[in-house]
Amino acid sequence: MPMVSNKKSTTYLEFEDNTLLIELFGSQESNLRLLEKELPVSIITRGNQVTIQGEEEYTRIAGRTLASLYTRLQEGQQVDATDVMTALRLAGDAEPHEETFLTTKRRVIAARSNKQAAYITSLKENELVFAEGPAGTGKTYLAVAYGVEMMLTGQMDRLILSRPAVEAGERLGFLPGDIREKVDPYLRPLYDALHDMLPLDQVTKKIALGEIEIAPLAFMRGRTLSDSVIILDEAQNTTEVQMKMFLTRLGNNSRMIVTGDLSQLDLPKGIPSGLQDAISTLEGVRGVGFVKFTERDVVRHPLVSRIVRAYERKETHR
Repeated sequence: MPMVSNKKSTTYLEFEDNTLLIELFGSQESNLRLLEKELPVSIITRGNQVTIQGEEEYTRIAGRTLASLYTRLQEGQQVDATDVMTALRLAGDAEPHEETFLTTKRRVIAARSNKQAAYITSLKENELVFAEGPAGTGKTYLAVAYGVEMMLTGQMDRLILSRPAVEAGERLGFLPGDIREKVDPYLRPLYDALHDMLPLDQVTKKIALGEIEIAPLAFMRGRTLSDSVIILDEAQNTTEVQMKMFLTRLGNNSRMIVTGDLSQLDLPKGIPSGLQDAISTLEGVRGVGFVKFTERDVVRHPLVSRIVRAYERKETHR
């Protein structure tokens, strides 16, 4: 960790490893300029020393942000604009960020916000977890990572990933091709998450063996799923009947995760969301966890967070 000392409205940092500074500061000091854009501070560098000037609260947050990014680099991880914004958000949190991890074959996945840490904790403590909020908050990615970890450690036999295909009505017959070709485009985000965590040959082998199953929601009917992690993604596009059908598939020694964004409904007008209904119906039920993400928890490109805020303002003024 760098040595930090404060003097009124100026924060001084000194970094020991000069080889990390190019990536810490960014190309043409782009990371520092990003901090100056997001906070009312000015940042001056001289060798391995950084001077941050401004109001005390903001110089402290900027200092914490750089210290966190420096530690990230020391651990062999990379730093980009998204990481800068995530570190900045955490530095401004009143509560300290709990270090929470999920381990897969290809990487160790750490919580990148306090809400993600709370989400991982809820996954480990509850048999059923609902995660609702905007795109880019890691809802689906962390759910898949949790499922992969449970399967790799032998705690679960199967990982089952599901989505409502072609809006809520799952009108697959109107699409060209066989059933796999019909549903694959709607399940692609789940494949992408899997390939980020397991080598391609292992994903292919586990799908062939039935250890990983990726299927549209309609394929869940009439089944009881035991010793499995079962994930329903894009759950805002389920009807109340579909949601009840899915939730009652839970078998012995299984965990179920339901993710969705209620601001992205594709249901026909007048049909209530099964996700919204389930959240209100199951509130207070033992063994059920709820995590609500907001635009502040977006960990994608910084522009994604601004886009989400713009659409939220638009909806508020309608």
